[in-house]
Amino acid sequence: MQTVPDPAAGPAGSAVVEVDEASGTVVLRTAASCYVLRVDRSCGAVRHVHWGAPVPLEDAVALPVWADHDNSFAGRSDGVEEYPVEGGARFGVPALEVRFADGGSVLEPVVDGFGVAGAGHVVVSLRDRARPLAWHLHYRVRPGGDVIERWTEIEHTGGTGADAILLPRHASAHWPLPQRHGWRLSAVHGGWASENRLARTEVAVGETVLSSRRGHSGHQSNPWAALDAGDADEEHGEVWATVLAASGSWRVTVQRTAAGRAGVVAGEGHEGAEIALAPGGRHVTAVSAALYGTGGFGSVSRAFHAYVRRHVLPHPGEPRPVLYNSWEATGFEVDEAGQLELAGLAAELGVELFVVDDGWFGARDDDRAGLGDWTPHHRRFPRGLRPLADEVHRLGMAFGLWVEPEMVNPDSDLYRSHPGHVLHLPGRTATELRHQLVLDFSRPEVTEWAREWLRRLVGENEVDFLKWDFNRSFTEAGARGGPDARRVHIEHARGVHRVIDGLRAEFPHLRIESCAGGGGRTDLGMLARTDQVWPSDNTDAVDRLGIQHGFSQVYPACVMSSWVTDSPNPLTGRRVPLAFRFHTAMAGVLGVGGDLARWAPADLAEAARLISVYKDIRPVVQHGHQYRLRAPGEGALTAVQYVEPGAGRAVVLVWHPHAGFGPAEPPLRLRGLDPSARYRNEDTGAEWSGRTLAAFGLPVPDLADGDGDCASALVRLRRVG
Repeated sequence: MQTVPDPAAGPAGSAVVEVDEASGTVVLRTAASCYVLRVDRSCGAVRHVHWGAPVPLEDAVALPVWADHDNSFAGRSDGVEEYPVEGGARFGVPALEVRFADGGSVLEPVVDGFGVAGAGHVVVSLRDRARPLAWHLHYRVRPGGDVIERWTEIEHTGGTGADAILLPRHASAHWPLPQRHGWRLSAVHGGWASENRLARTEVAVGETVLSSRRGHSGHQSNPWAALDAGDADEEHGEVWATVLAASGSWRVTVQRTAAGRAGVVAGEGHEGAEIALAPGGRHVTAVSAALYGTGGFGSVSRAFHAYVRRHVLPHPGEPRPVLYNSWEATGFEVDEAGQLELAGLAAELGVELFVVDDGWFGARDDDRAGLGDWTPHHRRFPRGLRPLADEVHRLGMAFGLWVEPEMVNPDSDLYRSHPGHVLHLPGRTATELRHQLVLDFSRPEVTEWAREWLRRLVGENEVDFLKWDFNRSFTEAGARGGPDARRVHIEHARGVHRVIDGLRAEFPHLRIESCAGGGGRTDLGMLARTDQVWPSDNTDAVDRLGIQHGFSQVYPACVMSSWVTDSPNPLTGRRVPLAFRFHTAMAGVLGVGGDLARWAPADLAEAARLISVYKDIRPVVQHGHQYRLRAPGEGALTAVQYVEPGAGRAVVLVWHPHAGFGPAEPPLRLRGLDPSARYRNEDTGAEWSGRTLAAFGLPVPDLADGDGDCASALVRLRRVG
C-alpha cells in the first residue's frame, strides 16, 4: 500500500488528504470527520465509499462500495457515484446533463487521472470516451474545521469548427449519504417579510427539490439543506449539511431511494437555465460546501459559522458598526436638512454608521421614477451629497448610502436612453414589478456602466458603506444571442459579483450590505464579497425571533443586520417595548431605524444606554459561539447564548413574547462554558460554576416588563476564577 500525503499538510500523521494509488482510494480528513471516494480507472467511475466518523486509510481501502440490488431494473451506480452523468445503468438525478449538436445526451466517462493538487485539494479528471467533453471534480478541505468544498470545471475539448455543447444541468457536486432506515430534511421556507422559517420534514422516496427560479437566491427558500436520520436534535445526533454559494437561480435536489440511500445534488440554475460551451470553452461551477457533525444541528451551525468567518467573509474580524438607517423615519421624503437632524440625534445615541436610504437621487419622489439616474436629487440635495457626508464624518460616524444598481424605472433618463439594457425576451411584453425592470448584468456594457457611476459616487462623496438592494425577481429574462438565453439566471449574479469585486478592490475601505427586499439574496456567494446581510424587511421584534432562528442555522450573527424600529411596528402594527426591540436586534448586528425626531427623551436615553451595552457585548455576539437554548415556538421562552472563544465571557438573551398562565420556566442550561471556572453575572453579582450552569442551569432572569406581552432580558456573564 502506498499513500501520498498532502504536501502542505505538515508533520506525518496530520495529512488532510491521503491517497492509495493502487486501489484508487482517496481520504479527505477534516477536524472530526472523513470523506472517502474511490477512483476506478477500469470503468471510468468515481464512487463514494464513506462520509462520517474518521476511519484509518487501511480500512478505507478495504471498505466495500454499497450498491443496490443487482437486477436489470436497478441503477447499479445510483447513489454511489460522486458525480453521476447520463448514460449506462444510471437512473438517478444526474449532476451533469449534456446535449450535443446531434441531440445525443449519453456520456461514457473515462478517468484521465487524479491526485493532490495543493494544500487539502484533490482533483479527479474525467472525459467522455469519444465526445469532446471533459470535467474535473475538485475537492478541498478547509483547515481547522469540518467543511469540505466541492466544485466542478466542465470544458469543451473540441477544436475550432466543432459544434457547441449545451449543458442543461451542471451541478457543483453530488453529496452521497450513507444508508439509513429513514431520512429527515431540514430547510427554510417563507416569502417576503417572512423569510427563513425552519421546517423539518421526512424525506419522501423519490426526489425533493428546493429551488429558486427568480434570478436570485430568494425569499421562498435558501440554498442549503441538512439531513439526519430523524433522531438528531439541537445538541445530539449525526447531521449532514450542504450549502451552495449561488447568488442567482439554483437547485438543490434531495434524492432518497427505497433502500434508504440518500444524496444531495446542488448546483446553479434551474430547469431550462442552460449553459452553452463553444470549442475551448470552460464553465466553472459555484462552490458547494458541506460538513458532517455528531453534535446535532447546533454543532453543524457553529461549524458553518466558523467556516463563514474564516474562509468566506472579506473582513471577518472587524466589529460590525451600530448603524442608523433613515428609511422608516422619512420614506421618500428625504432631504439634506432632515438627514442632518437625524444624523445629530443618531450620533448622540452612539451610532457609528449613518445610512441614507432610498429617495436621495434622480427624480425619486416615489417608487415610480428615478431608478437608474444615480445623481443627487436636485431639489432635496441642491448642494449634492458631500456636505451631508462631511457633517456625518464630523459627527464621528461613517457615511452610507442605499443603492439599487441592478434596477431601472421606465420613467428614468437611463431607460429612455438605453432601453436595451434591461432583461427581456424580444417580442414579449416586459412585466413591471414595483414599477421597475431588471438591468442585464450578464452584459459587459451594463456592468461597466454600473462600475463607473458607483466609482464616482463612492469616490466623490467619501462613501464608507453601501446598502446594495434588489427589489424584484426576474421575468421575461433572456440573454442576447446563442442557444442558452436563460443563462442570465446564472450569469447576471456573476456580473454583480464582478462589479462588487472591482469596486472593493479600488476602495478597500468600502463595506457593503447585501439586501434584496430583505433576505432575498442571502448566500455564500454574496457573503464572499459583502460584510453583512439584511435578513428581512420585517422589523417586528417578535416575528424577527423566528426569522433570526432560521437564519442562524447556517449564517453567523456577525452578518445578521437587525434594526430597532418604531412601535407600533409599521408592517405588523404590533406594539413592542423598546427593551424587547433592542434585545432582538442585539442578537446580531445592531441597527436603529426609527424616527428619532419623534422619540421621547426617556426613550432616547434608554436607547443610548442599550447601545452602550451592545458595544460591550458585541465581540461576544458577533464573534463568539452561538447556542440556541430555546427555539421560537417550543415553549413560552425563546433564548440564545453566545460564548466568547476561550469561554471568558458569555451573553444570554431571553424573550417571552406572549403572556399566559402556566408553570414557571425551568432554568436555562448553558453550553460552551468552562466547567471548572466560576462565572459572575456582571449586572447582579451572582456567581455560579460553569458546571452548575450546564447541569442545573441559569435561573430564568427577571424579564423587563412588557405590559404582559413582550418581556425580555439580557444576562452578561464573566469568568472570575
